Amino acid sequence: MATAAIFSSLRGRRSPSLEAFLAPVDLSGIALVKTLASISSEVVSSFAATRFSFQRRNARALLRKIEIFVVLFEFLAETRSPSSSTTALLCLKEFYLLIYRSKILLEYVAQSSKLWLLLQNPSISGYFHDLNQEISTLLDVFPVNELNLSDDIREHIKLLQNQSLKSRLYIDNNDESLRETFYSFLESFENGEIPSPTALKTFFVERLAFKDSNSYRNEIEFLEEQIVNHDGDLEPASSVINGFVAIARYSRFLLFGFEEDGVEWRIENNHPKIGEDTIVTQVPKDFVCPISLDLMTDPVIVSTGQTYDRTSIARWIEEGHCTCPKTGQTLMDSRIVPNRALKNLIVQWCTASGVAIESEFVTDSVVSALPTKAAVEANKATVSILVKFLADGSSEAGQTIAAREIRLLAKTGKDNRSFIAEAGAIPHLRRLLKSENAIAQENSVTAMLNLSIYEKNKSLIMEEDDCLECIVNVLVSGLTVEAQENAAATLFSLSAVHEYKKRIAFTDHCVEALSSLLRNGTPRGKKDAVTALYNLSTHPDNCGRMIQGGGVSSLVGALKNDVVSEEAAGALALLVRQSLGAEAIGREEGAVTGLMGMMRCGTARGKENAVAALLELCRSGGAAVAEKVLRAPAIAGLLQTLLFTGTKRARRKAASLARVFQRREHAAMRSGGYGFVGNVNENRDGGNFTTDVSVPMSISVPVL
Repeated sequence: MATAAIFSSLRGRRSPSLEAFLAPVDLSGIALVKTLASISSEVVSSFAATRFSFQRRNARALLRKIEIFVVLFEFLAETRSPSSSTTALLCLKEFYLLIYRSKILLEYVAQSSKLWLLLQNPSISGYFHDLNQEISTLLDVFPVNELNLSDDIREHIKLLQNQSLKSRLYIDNNDESLRETFYSFLESFENGEIPSPTALKTFFVERLAFKDSNSYRNEIEFLEEQIVNHDGDLEPASSVINGFVAIARYSRFLLFGFEEDGVEWRIENNHPKIGEDTIVTQVPKDFVCPISLDLMTDPVIVSTGQTYDRTSIARWIEEGHCTCPKTGQTLMDSRIVPNRALKNLIVQWCTASGVAIESEFVTDSVVSALPTKAAVEANKATVSILVKFLADGSSEAGQTIAAREIRLLAKTGKDNRSFIAEAGAIPHLRRLLKSENAIAQENSVTAMLNLSIYEKNKSLIMEEDDCLECIVNVLVSGLTVEAQENAAATLFSLSAVHEYKKRIAFTDHCVEALSSLLRNGTPRGKKDAVTALYNLSTHPDNCGRMIQGGGVSSLVGALKNDVVSEEAAGALALLVRQSLGAEAIGREEGAVTGLMGMMRCGTARGKENAVAALLELCRSGGAAVAEKVLRAPAIAGLLQTLLFTGTKRARRKAASLARVFQRREHAAMRSGGYGFVGNVNENRDGGNFTTDVSVPMSISVPVL
């Protein structure tokens, strides 16, 4: 049966109707015949004027067969003479399924992209042949003699039966020739040879009738959708299709240059510019990626059982992290598994809520295991064109398109990031950071972010004259929210290199802008800002700059925000190690209560960071700060819980803080004081404080 294969190929574009799977069990007799006449007539009328790019002969032959069925069913409906036999009823129900499968296949051929149909040409020809075989089998058992059919209809049925019996698999030689030509381009790039412009023009423009950049864009989007929607179950393989995508992209810019393609240049969600009012659709928490804080478009599961968006977790792993971002647990391996159930739920929610996942979002999710050499070489050739156009600088619109394409290419792997930088893109992207065109600026800073993920590119960006200052300027006064957020993310990426942390922190307005974004930004912006501030906090020379620039104050305020509180506590735990930092944090009004709140409700890592920060505040923040920590009425219970449920480091820090309590209360008792607030007479044991602290509950301090 062709049904499964057809539906498998179709799932990337539309879901078949339920009627395609279920026979009309509630229909029989005249009602069933009228339904068959109606749907058959609909199929014929729907595709009568369709100009099929490929499979013309197969499609027209199938439509001619359905036309005969229309005559048959209309005759039976008009004469009201369907047979009541079980065989006739079963055959009519099979006709119902057959017509619907035919409709779906014809829609598929009419609506799919030309390149996809070309690549699938033998398979699709096989689907048509399978339908012919089903027609032949059905007509063999169809009880023609039981029906009062006219002679001409009997003759048509007999003729159709003979034709179906003799039908053979038909693959159009011209279509196959085009497919072989397409594969020859792939082979040329695989061998390091670039096909001639004449050959590419003949194939794409003359033979496939690609008229403009928009034609290429639609074709590329369709191919990328197939890669994503088939979840690796694809022929040819995803890596091979990515090679064809790269060839199409190269041909587009080679033959049509940088003409406007009639689409919005922005790639991410169309957030408003700063200051604009917006109506926000509340996205369910389970649909939001914990890393990017965006609606997930391709959710995947890591070894700890947590779900992230594929692009975000892939970038996290590629940056060298070996822990789960949410739980802090070590990842047993780097494998990620598609969370198809959640993806289906997200699609259903988007449909019900009127939220559209833009077509170019699909590009973010196109991840192949290993790029083929053909894809790499074709992308190199494309980058050469893009960088050359950026250097020319004659068309602002064209430069915006070029920056967007570099941004997209820089998402897909270290090979692309490497040769984009080698081709000299960074200086031209740096120039676009100063652009007055909001979309050009946003694309350039995001391209810089994507390039910075590759370790060797970090030095190229930092060494480029005025580049760091331009990135900070976008952070301070970027023309869109996304540009500011991506500038912060770029600084986070660059600050992964220790020797760059001090230079970044001491760049004018950098810490101030990150602090402002942490206080006032979107959830995603806050995440970008806090991670950048965390990285900067790891350099001991940056402590004073963090205080002066408002970093400490914004981090303390961020303790109240569940989205960024863990990273904020981590940064404070680093800064508090220095007496200058401890004193500054201690002066912040909400520091102690915020850290205690993290101990109560935070993640495992957040609790660990909070108790570490409180311990250092007691040691280095001065007597007044230590007094505030030690007199907090809830601290005893929180320590008790952490000593038995926290991570190893958290238990060690909690034990140290408990011993600080013990020494303080012991000293208070010897001097006749009351210790800290609590029932000082409860559970006393004659002044023995070696293992217990006299607090509202005793704290057993384990040996760690």
